[in-house]
Amino acid sequence: MSTLAQSINEKAVRLGIPLSVHLDVTYRCNERCVHCYLDHDDNGELTFDEIHDLLQQMADAGVFYLTLSGGEPLLRNDLFAIIRRARELTFSVKLKTNAILIKEKEAALIRDLGVERVQISIYSHRPEVHDAITKVQGSLDRSLAAIRFLESQGLKVTMAHVIMSQNRFDYSGVQALAAELGAECTIDPTITPHINGDRGLLKLNMSRENLRDVMHDPTVLGGDPAKFCAPPLPATDDDLDALPCSAGNSACYISPYGDVFPCVQFPLPSGNIREQKFIDVWKDSPQLKEVRSIRMRDLPVCSGCAHVAGCSRCPGLAYMEGSMRGPSTADCEKSYAKTGIPSPNMIRLGLAGGSGR
Repeated sequence: MSTLAQSINEKAVRLGIPLSVHLDVTYRCNERCVHCYLDHDDNGELTFDEIHDLLQQMADAGVFYLTLSGGEPLLRNDLFAIIRRARELTFSVKLKTNAILIKEKEAALIRDLGVERVQISIYSHRPEVHDAITKVQGSLDRSLAAIRFLESQGLKVTMAHVIMSQNRFDYSGVQALAAELGAECTIDPTITPHINGDRGLLKLNMSRENLRDVMHDPTVLGGDPAKFCAPPLPATDDDLDALPCSAGNSACYISPYGDVFPCVQFPLPSGNIREQKFIDVWKDSPQLKEVRSIRMRDLPVCSGCAHVAGCSRCPGLAYMEGSMRGPSTADCEKSYAKTGIPSPNMIRLGLAGGSGR
């Protein structure tokens, strides 16, 4: 995060402003990715009129950054009307899509409506690997064709690459492909449990050895092999007084059914905009108030961990593991991969030795 963006986020937290909202407009999807943490049925999506009203409520509440996603958002026939209304309200809009429905007409609309960035998931530079993950033959070629055309229209594109056991050797190929196409590239080694709490998807995680290699690759996360086994920096009072995450503090997630959560990876039910105004959920939800009350020093396990100052701990993953005040074992594994020093949580779970998960 840039210094300016960090300053804006800190001010939003102080003023109680929901600076950023992630809105899934549908859970329906034309891919069936093996690691997807969402259901794909339509159980009563928000109508266009409901979303139109919600966008106005969010603008009145001070929202600036709006991410529109799904499922596959282009499966909604009214998506571009939604984007048009969002831009009329001066939201900075990011669109997350698999892009296989984006042709010249759709790309032109995305450009003309002033979408800030388009994020497209690419799981491999090899069609046989990417298509096996999406379970749609030809999906890589169609997504790449869309990226090329979006770039030709001057749009900013990010290729988002999630690493799992099936594609663990392909991230460098995806990085090279992004460079060739002129797109940004993000690498994420995190598999998220299903939103219903089922943790079966975690079997897709890559091995500890592979994670260590990724975390020590300077092109991915800034890892420095020379620092392997180096002790983490000690926590300061500022570290312990810090918020665990922006989720619920300056950002939130809204499902296609109007359910409000701190984050898409933090499925703590916190209200529904069909039952309350958005600003009332944001300000008065007991669940969001609890999230906002927590500082790093309030975490009984993590506050005493040597990694607390530099850990990527996700409170949503911790919540799905059992407690929003507890550790996220996936992030403990990342810290261990970086430094070779196990967390108290890993020692407690007997995960500190050996090479597997």
